[in-house]
This record gives sequence, structure tokens and C-alpha cells, in this order.
Amino acid sequence: MPILRGVRIEDIGSEGNAIARIDEMILFVPGMIPGDVVDVRVTKKKKRYMEGVVLALVSPSPAREKPPCRHFGVCGGCRWQHLPYDRQLFYKAKQVTDNLTRIGHLKLGQVDPILGSDKIYGYRNKLEFTFSERRWLTREELESLESASGSAGPALGFHIPGIFDKVLDINECLLMSEPSDRIRNEVRRYALERKLPFYDFREHRGFLRTMFVRITTTGEVMVVLVTTDSHSVERERLLGHLADRFPEITSLWYVINTKKNDSIADLVPVHFLGSEFITEKMEGLCFRIGPKSFYQTNSLQAEKLYGIVKNFAQLKGVENVYDLYTGTGTIACFLASSAEKVTGIEYIEEAVADARINARDNNIANAEFIAGDIKDIFNDKLFARRGQPDVIITDPPRAGMHSDVTLAMLRSGADRIVYVSCNPATQARDIEILSEAYDVVRIAPVDMFPHTFHVENVALLSKKK
Repeated sequence: MPILRGVRIEDIGSEGNAIARIDEMILFVPGMIPGDVVDVRVTKKKKRYMEGVVLALVSPSPAREKPPCRHFGVCGGCRWQHLPYDRQLFYKAKQVTDNLTRIGHLKLGQVDPILGSDKIYGYRNKLEFTFSERRWLTREELESLESASGSAGPALGFHIPGIFDKVLDINECLLMSEPSDRIRNEVRRYALERKLPFYDFREHRGFLRTMFVRITTTGEVMVVLVTTDSHSVERERLLGHLADRFPEITSLWYVINTKKNDSIADLVPVHFLGSEFITEKMEGLCFRIGPKSFYQTNSLQAEKLYGIVKNFAQLKGVENVYDLYTGTGTIACFLASSAEKVTGIEYIEEAVADARINARDNNIANAEFIAGDIKDIFNDKLFARRGQPDVIITDPPRAGMHSDVTLAMLRSGADRIVYVSCNPATQARDIEILSEAYDVVRIAPVDMFPHTFHVENVALLSKKK
């Protein structure tokens, strides 16, 4: 493949990849920012575009900032630390409007300025770390070793993007506040000292698999350790050591996972010590968070996001509201006091159980939560039982909504739809279908994840006159 010299980066596109233009073709290059001049090796060439990797940074962009994280560029978790935050917001907002107008072919009404995050570091309330018998070696480590053959030893940190069995050993992560780093680093130290086996993804053997830490704005801390079913005595000792070393841990759990994948969605967590949940507070409401609960990862920004949803819903206290993909019912509970009644639908049964508890604990009597596949539940039969919707709130996963759900929305006759999305591309696809009966009267991009290319968008759809 050819090497291109002196390529100037002009823009940033989808998935955060930098864009250059070579004659009539677009060149996608990861890791760069507009203004960089680079030498690039082309790795893929199609009719209309090319992909490449940077061989050398010839001239850095004047906008470049020095990334504060020692792991930047290898970890892959936050790819924009070298891009000033105001420019991050610019490209995220551009991504939203580009997707809606180019993919969805939509005419947009009012476009609000993107809402940035007050905290751009230490904003995450949850991080998951992976144990691996095979540690990823940085270039500096490779150069310092006489031979790089064989295993580099165990690691506790983040998966290297695109490599299933190698994990980067993490000393710090600036996206989450303490005691996250101290807990993770102590677990690693203790495990190495006691020679506890880290998981081997190739051989599917070992003891320690994953660990995640959750922290609420109220200061409560949950730790969940995931292991295989071996070394039960060592598991008890490790958990006991954590409880003694970190009295700030208010909820301690473990999960036994003998599968070949790391998902714990179908597994039963075991409570070890402390409370069975931690509590997050938002605008006078309290939300219980268990080891498998979903909660927006940026707690402070989530409150602002839900405020936009509430504003877009324009509730007067007499509306029948449906909240699709309700999760643990945070949006439904947030809106309940302003509506006549709210119906939340979610396919994860544990999340619906949490939603019902959240409604009960907040003295919300006008919300009902239903567990099941939304495409099978959100239909005329439900409308006959719970009433036709006046307002629909939908906050689907990155894949967007099933086509049956969008078609049921069209049949529902709702006056307004508030569509919250973490993926503007699938949001554009879904709204294009809905545009048969609805206009996009307003959108509000929200940055939930500084230093990443991810962006949230809230769209208000109003029924055509």
C-alpha cells in the first residue's frame, strides 16, 4: 500500500476519525486532529475513500494540547484529550446535524447550542476493569526488553481496542474520581503478591476476570468482583482485604462467571458486605443502583439531560406519557409529577424491578412499569389498557429502535415524541421513518462523555398539523 507524505488533516468525521482529502478521495486517519500534517500509510483503498495509519506527525496542529493522562494514545478510551474542549463540542454538534440532515434527510427546526459538561475529568460514576494473563507492552516497554516473545505477564486495566486477549495495565484513569484508582491498584498489588491467576482469554482459564467500581455523587462506593468458580477461599480473602483497606466501600459484591464471555447480564451477583445498593440523588429524587442496574454514566450531566427532556415534553399535568427503554425508570420518575400517568417499558426484568422500587421509594403512584420486548408490548392492545399516548419518550440503545416500534409510534397519534439518543446515526434513520407524521421542531445535543467522540442528542418531534 502507498505512503502519502505531508497530508493535512482537515476535519473529523464519524467514530472520531480524522479526515483528509486526496484528490477526489476521502482519507480516514485515526488519532489526529484538524491542522495536523502527517505521513500516512494507506491500509485500505475503495472507490470513494481510503483508510490509513500515521507513520509520522510532520507538523502538529496549533490547536493541539498536551494530554494529561499517561496512558493516552494506547488505552483508546478517550481519544480527544489532545483536542481543546471547545473544539470537541464543535465536532460533536456537527456530527449530530450532519447525521440528521445527511442520513435522515431531515429538515431541522431550532438547533440548540450543544450543552457541555461542567466536569471534563472525574465525571464517570462507573468503570469496568479487566484482568488478563497477557499484558499489552507499550513501545517503550518493547524497546527496553531483550526479547518480547512469550507472555508479558498479567495486567489489570482496559482492553486494547481490536485485540481480544491483551489488556493495558492501568495506573490511573482521569475519567473517574478516587477511590477508583486506589482500589484497582491495590487489587492488582494484592493479587500479584498472592500469585492469584489472572484470566487467560485464549485458554479460557484463570481466576480473576473483571472488576467494576461505581461511585455516586453522595459518596457511596460499590465494588463488584467477577471471578471463575475456583479459589473460593482466596476470593473471600481478597474481598475481606478490600473491606478492611477501604472502609469507604459501602456495597461489596462478587459474581461467578464460568462462561467464555464477560457479560454478567444472565448471572446472579452475590452480596458479600455492606448495603445491597448505592443511592444516587437527582432533583429531590433518590434512585437505587444495584450491581446490574443501568444508570447514566455521567450523573451530573444526566440531570441536565433529563431537564431538557422535561422541557421538550411540555407537560401540563394531564398527559398520558409512555417511556420506552425506561431502564430503571429514571426518566419516568423524573416526569411523573408533571403528568397524569406514566408507563415505562423495558426488556431487562431486573431493571424493571429497580424501576418499581425507585417509584415506590419516591412515593410515585402514577407510574407503571412493564417488562418485555418493546416491539411486542408497545401496541394497540397496550393503548386499549393504558390509554393512547399524548407524549412518548424514547431512549433506545445505540442500535436504535426496532422498525415495529417506530411504526407503532406512527399509529399511536401522540402529539409529541422526545427521542433521546446516544447514536445520532440510528436516531436519524428512525426519525426519517417518523417524519411521515412528525416534524423535527427542536434538537439539543448534550456532551455526556468529554474526550470521547460520543454525543447524546435530544430531538423533539411534533405531530404534523
